[in-house]
Amino acid sequence: MEYKRLGKSGLQVSRLSLGSWLTFGKQIGDNTADDLMTLAYDHGINFFDNAEAYAGGKSEEVMGEVLKKKGWRRDSYIVSSKVFFGADGGMKNLKPTQVGLNRKHVVEACHQALSRLQVDYLDLYFCHRPDKQTPIEETVWAMHNLIQQGKVLYWGTSEWSAQEIMEAHMVARQYNLIGPTMEQPQYNMFVREKVEVEYSQIYKTVGLGTTIWSPLASGVLTGKYNDGFPEGTRLGIEGLEWLKDRSLAEENLAKVKQLTALSNDMGMSMPLLALAWCLKNDNVSTVILGASKKEQLQENLKAIEAKENLTPEVMEKIEGILGNKPEHPVF
Repeated sequence: MEYKRLGKSGLQVSRLSLGSWLTFGKQIGDNTADDLMTLAYDHGINFFDNAEAYAGGKSEEVMGEVLKKKGWRRDSYIVSSKVFFGADGGMKNLKPTQVGLNRKHVVEACHQALSRLQVDYLDLYFCHRPDKQTPIEETVWAMHNLIQQGKVLYWGTSEWSAQEIMEAHMVARQYNLIGPTMEQPQYNMFVREKVEVEYSQIYKTVGLGTTIWSPLASGVLTGKYNDGFPEGTRLGIEGLEWLKDRSLAEENLAKVKQLTALSNDMGMSMPLLALAWCLKNDNVSTVILGASKKEQLQENLKAIEAKENLTPEVMEKIEGILGNKPEHPVF
């Protein structure tokens, strides 16, 4: 495993990490979750990503039970939660005070996450989406106070714009508060604008770290949809029709078929090619893996080694197939 500092912080995060969205507490059994976390930990993964909204809070409960059972030293791993959508427990009847980034919900969601995960503090705490209804000052102060209280070590954002992230830093500087350390954006061969262009300046100005999600574009970049739509995949989960419509665009599928041919020529699987491509971006601190089977995770862990095979010539071939390199604005 390789490790990288999370932005300008001194925290060393494994380049590959394990996420629980759509799997823990929903798509897989608790024993499988245990197996996946154990396999990840044994192979050097030190970051386990979660959120209050995943499976309505059940995902954090499952992860917490595994952490309790394993008894790993608390200083050997990093665990996260995210706040915004609320933990509805499947009831879908949340009250106004149970969502958003207002101080009340930020603080109470932190306490609830600590309880579900059975830990004394969160290493990383993300604002899962921007909240237009709450002044940014209120959110920054709430996060700063949680850090001062020892309940959170680092806070960050997820799917925020560069402008919103910089507004948070401006507030932090104005009041001598701790600003956000990291952002969790979607990043893969088909979704590139934010990570490659929009954030390009703030990597330098504030030292932004990134914990990217959906590196395989919800499975499209594995190549498993090249010949149809198999049963039992995450794109078939009820409520994710929007993901299916966006991810399975014919143009993207045509590109995946070409990429699959390239990966076969190189003697590696399509998922490894896609993951290694993400790792080649030095502004990516860690790539969050999702898995429902041990074999799947075992294969994806090889991405660290596969990265070395992506020479400049191979990267150029990939760019030629994708044809979607974002343009940097000229001032």
